[in-house]
Amino acid sequence: MRRVLAAIFALLCAVTALAHKPSDAYLTIERDGTALSGQWDIALRDLDNAVGLDANGDGDITWQEVREKHGAIAAYALARLRIASGAEVCPLSVSQHLIDTHTDGAYAVLKFSGRCPQPGPTLAIAYTLFADIDPQHRGLVNFVEGGVSRSVVFSHDAPEQAIGGDSGGPLAQFAAYLHEGVWHIWLGFDHILLLVSLLLPAVLVRRDGAWVAGASFRVAFIDVAKVVTAFTIAHSITLSLAVRGVVSLPSRWVESAIALSVVLAALNNLFPIVANGRWIAAFAFGLLHGFGFAGALKDLGLPTGSLALSLAGFNVGVEVGQLAIVVAFLPLAYAVRASWGYRRLFVAGGSTAIAAVATVWFA
Repeated sequence: MRRVLAAIFALLCAVTALAHKPSDAYLTIERDGTALSGQWDIALRDLDNAVGLDANGDGDITWQEVREKHGAIAAYALARLRIASGAEVCPLSVSQHLIDTHTDGAYAVLKFSGRCPQPGPTLAIAYTLFADIDPQHRGLVNFVEGGVSRSVVFSHDAPEQAIGGDSGGPLAQFAAYLHEGVWHIWLGFDHILLLVSLLLPAVLVRRDGAWVAGASFRVAFIDVAKVVTAFTIAHSITLSLAVRGVVSLPSRWVESAIALSVVLAALNNLFPIVANGRWIAAFAFGLLHGFGFAGALKDLGLPTGSLALSLAGFNVGVEVGQLAIVVAFLPLAYAVRASWGYRRLFVAGGSTAIAAVATVWFA
């Protein structure tokens, strides 16, 4: 038993660095005929891994250190962004370097401009920033033309896309953020561990101070449906409020609160305070987790219409991602719910390991 718990703990600790906020960069491209202009915000911590900003290795990246690397930053970034119109590449050049602060830290800001050799209905964009060092990196792109904004997400699996004209319309934008919502759940280990903590007791009932096997799959399914739906509704509420600027909380406090919510959910399986109303706890925790992705959408600066579409797609994706986990988990858990191994190894042992890892995240 101890060896199994140690193995679980070691496996979970291996992903603590990926607890919540993935690597994102924010790229705005504006086209006026053949002229291009834009702004590219790239996290200093990511650039440090790529070009080595922290020259003295003291853990602090200063403006002087960034300024000395302006050339290297521009060369590294522009080599990984290719924009073409009418099958011809549009040369780009950086005109200004700035520093800005986003919800998760300091970012280098590259102002750039360019001109395409010939106009075309669409721009073919290839985005490979950090592709060789971080496959989870995403480029959140806001394309503006004629006063109309469109949102596109570039990732390791989708490094090349066409923007403009009839491409990348509302349906494509909705689908892109639906995909982001699914992966936000699947790659967000804090979300997964919280969801697992809430699902583990779903096939059990509390009786005489102990967990015992539930008698009905239907009851377990309804309990799970309540948990998932409550979490999604709460997640959607705070995500929408945070992105629209109605509510704003410091990133450090949000990340700490999210980690603490995982600790509490796992401990509740070991020392149940809320045994029959986990959907209420799921709603409360969902309010916290909704801030997790808000920073990325808010920092992108999408206009209201485009933002609403992105939010809708993302929230649907979150629900789909959670349902996929439930579909994989619930039948198996129900089949082995009466075994000693499920109650002791998975519920007790798994909850202990989750609480320990989330405590590390919180610290």
